[in-house]
Amino acid sequence: RLVPGLLQSEAYARAVFDNSIPLLTDEQTEAQVTARMERQAMMRERPTVPFGFIVEESVFRRGLGGAQVQANMLDHVLELTAPRNVTLQVVPLKLEFHGCLDGPVQLVETSEGRRLGYSEGQQNGRLISDAKEVSLLCRRYDTLRSQALNPQESRDLLERLRGEL
Repeated sequence: RLVPGLLQSEAYARAVFDNSIPLLTDEQTEAQVTARMERQAMMRERPTVPFGFIVEESVFRRGLGGAQVQANMLDHVLELTAPRNVTLQVVPLKLEFHGCLDGPVQLVETSEGRRLGYSEGQQNGRLISDAKEVSLLCRRYDTLRSQALNPQESRDLLERLRGEL
């Protein structure tokens, strides 16, 4: 549905929060945008921690916030995914099979090797710690990862989309 929060530009994040229903106050929007931008610092501050993202191509084509916001967001994503600890793969629009149709999922592995999942939907989110459930999410993620474009192909696609704006 959206560019992951850790990859959103400030203008894109603002467009996301401007679309909230019910509407947020200006103060709430500023607080949300500020918090989102501050969370992105962890990717720069932790250069040895791997961050991986798999995002649908349609998300990058959506046009949320208009052409200028979209162009800025593509530049931002390309910049944030340039370091070697950050991997972005794009799931192409023309994909016959899809390993993760049940919705977005986030996977985290702790320094002790424990894996956790997080799934969110309308007005809720759920931390998943059950080993069997997390294992299933990992299998789905691995399948989707194999179906997505590789990181270089993904960057090439984003650069082409940027050039089209």
